[in-house]
Amino acid sequence: MNLIAPSLLSANFLNLEADIEMVNRSEADWFHCDVMDGRFVPNISFGIPVVQAIKKKAQKPLDVHLMIVEPEKYFEAFAKAGADIITFHYEACNHIHRAVQQIKALGIHAGVVLNPHTPVSVLEDILSDLDVVLLMSVNPGFGGQQFIERTYEKIKKLRLMINEQHASALIEVDGGVNTKNAKAKNAKALFEAGADVLVAGNAVFKSENPMEVIKELKFFK
Repeated sequence: MNLIAPSLLSANFLNLEADIEMVNRSEADWFHCDVMDGRFVPNISFGIPVVQAIKKKAQKPLDVHLMIVEPEKYFEAFAKAGADIITFHYEACNHIHRAVQQIKALGIHAGVVLNPHTPVSVLEDILSDLDVVLLMSVNPGFGGQQFIERTYEKIKKLRLMINEQHASALIEVDGGVNTKNAKAKNAKALFEAGADVLVAGNAVFKSENPMEVIKELKFFK
């Protein structure tokens, strides 16, 4: 399954509607919404009102990535705002299983995010309950960072865990995904390693032809 989720963190906030419409027309599958609180990560992005506004125009699922402390306090609010998928950080939550069940009780998909330093083995006892596992391939908080090569091994290990448990979680990768040149072009390698969903921000929205970049990411051109 090769899914592409453009990250609206890199979109033009002075003309966000136009960028949403572009994604609607493109080969993309999800909208990725990065929510940052300035505490869990050293940056602040947008919150519930913006997600609610995006939902009014989006024709594809909203993949809401909570980079916040105490994420469980906000699951219901983001679900009401229009989130179709909510992912939260393993490092930000003390009761992972309870949080996952809390999201699922809202009738939407649930996922856990791992920072680059966190091994996939921590998910062994929760993996069968997850719809998505999001692997950060950069340190969370800012767009445009360099891809961490160790991510490939984490994807392969996680894919093996999913297969061994006969689980159905999708593997999502966020950070440094690109197609701009031979050195940075990693979409094909990520899918071949076992990823299902690629998040791309600057690679899409900072390009001259975002729709073509989305197509290239999805079909490895």
